[in-house]
Amino acid sequence: MIYFDNSATTVPYPDVVKAFSDVSVKYFGNPSSLHDLGSKAAGLLEQSRKVAADCLGAAPGEIIFTSGGTESNNTALKGIAWQHRGRGKHIITSSIEHASVYETCKQLEEMGYEVTYLPTDERGRVNPADVQSALRDDTILVSIMFVNSELGTVQPIAEIGEILSRHPKVFFHVDAVQGYGKLPVTPAVWHVDLLSLSAHKFHGIRGCGLLYIRRGVSIAPLIVGGGQESGLRSGTENLPGIVAMAKAMRMQQQQLSENSTQMAKLRKRLIKKLADLPYCHFNGPGKEDEFAAPHIVNFSFPGIKAEVVLHTLEKEGIYISTRSACSSKSGKPSRVLLAAGLDTEKAVAALRVSFSAANTEAEVDRFAQIISETVPNLAKIMRV
Repeated sequence: MIYFDNSATTVPYPDVVKAFSDVSVKYFGNPSSLHDLGSKAAGLLEQSRKVAADCLGAAPGEIIFTSGGTESNNTALKGIAWQHRGRGKHIITSSIEHASVYETCKQLEEMGYEVTYLPTDERGRVNPADVQSALRDDTILVSIMFVNSELGTVQPIAEIGEILSRHPKVFFHVDAVQGYGKLPVTPAVWHVDLLSLSAHKFHGIRGCGLLYIRRGVSIAPLIVGGGQESGLRSGTENLPGIVAMAKAMRMQQQQLSENSTQMAKLRKRLIKKLADLPYCHFNGPGKEDEFAAPHIVNFSFPGIKAEVVLHTLEKEGIYISTRSACSSKSGKPSRVLLAAGLDTEKAVAALRVSFSAANTEAEVDRFAQIISETVPNLAKIMRV
């Protein structure tokens, strides 16, 4: 099997799975309980919070554990919107955000908020000057993702953060779900107020994530109840998932340079091989390296539906995707690709390869070989 769908989810590290299993059995107490079992669980929870914070260059009190990226994004956007609605109801985001941000903004519009959806260039990159131009007196929040999950485009987060640092009443949220473990993630350096992560995108366990909230930032809780997570995310903590995520974060941080170099090498190799095919069109950053994440390549074979290629590869034991897994079954062209300027023909034909550091050059070569052997035949069939 060749697994090239790591942007959808990653295989958990064996050590991470072991940590999850051990904690599930040995530290099953509720962290909120007053007895010894609860105290031990609470201690492990706070130890994990410190590990996660250290990996982000943050303080432990700035980390709130959630169920994943979708909850973190919803909590950030709605939390700021509801808490600061008395000062304004204008939000700025981009037209290519993940559905958990995009649909949250649509929901907030139904509640009376106004949202500006910034355009991108053909690479899927937001212009920081457009952020500056869109700011208004009633703007309370800007939300821009770090790495686009479909195109692999790296956004100018540091530049946008520098602009927003001169507007202290505007909060800055970054969906960094696709960036952690591939590129440095430094919310304080970027002047970011809120930042979302999801464990299963970097070899952790599904069902766990976090939201970084800069000290001094006030948000309304999305989930209320027993007051866990400083009252910002009630519900008994998923301690095994949290410990496993913290372990995965630390492992990724320790291996960041090595892993990023390996994935970038694979990306470059794949692009070189696909570039030799006259029927291949690269989407997003394409052959560029400057604005490209090291682990994603998006391309199209115009005239051939992506699903046809995907299932042909699947028969060969090769697994890729057509878009973000959250919207891959909609049957419609990707909203993100259309917003980045792709025409419908290229959008419906778009394929995404996403690597992990465990992938190899031999796998890339095998993939390219199968593509070169099958796609021309598929093209002939589709034209009949």
